[in-house]
Amino acid sequence: MNDKQTILTLLLPKAVLKAMTPEAERAVPDGMIESGLISIRQFPFRVGRESRGAIVDGEFQRTERPRFGNRKPDNDLYLIDAGPLLHISREHFQIESTAEGYLLVDRGSACGTTVCGIRVGGSDTGGSAPLRDGDTIGIGTESTPYRFTFISGLISDSR
Repeated sequence: MNDKQTILTLLLPKAVLKAMTPEAERAVPDGMIESGLISIRQFPFRVGRESRGAIVDGEFQRTERPRFGNRKPDNDLYLIDAGPLLHISREHFQIESTAEGYLLVDRGSACGTTVCGIRVGGSDTGGSAPLRDGDTIGIGTESTPYRFTFISGLISDSR
């Protein structure tokens, strides 16, 4: 592989998640989203919640989750669940690349994940579903505002 190809393989995404709602876009930390798109450069790609919330003086306030020592992060993307009802678990789901295609794996989340409206996991059970280009991912309950579209096939991921 030439140097240019190596650089492109390292820097360009293999897939992206596209935020479908304003809440989904606001949930992504600064620097992780550009024009509503989140780059996926490696698999598995793990997603979970960054913070907790509490009502203080009648208003919802977010508190960041502390990280201790040099522990490796549990997620590649930490979303900020800003609502008073939490939809996103700390270790919610991951996207895997397999020989057959892509797979969404719910990592035992409390509220579950949907792929094109089909429930995967929930009640801390986990589960998996095939994930195809253009599929919609809902993170949490059926009424979740955190919805993304999966877009694949941008750079070959040597499957």
